[in-house]
Amino acid sequence: MLKFIKGNLENIEGVEVYPIISLLIFFIFFTALFWWVFTTKKTHIEAVSNIPLEDDTIILKEVTS
Repeated sequence: MLKFIKGNLENIEGVEVYPIISLLIFFIFFTALFWWVFTTKKTHIEAVSNIPLEDDTIILKEVTS
């Protein structure tokens, strides 16, 4: 199976740039996420973490016809 994929990829010009671009996107995303986690204010994290515990639920009335 790998022979078929490798054979097709060898015939495409410039295909070697795609793994480099993928690695850069992966690295930049996780670097930005890491930076965001350590620079976010603790008050914001506490407010967001308490959202599921708040009792502001909307009760939908059943409509019977």
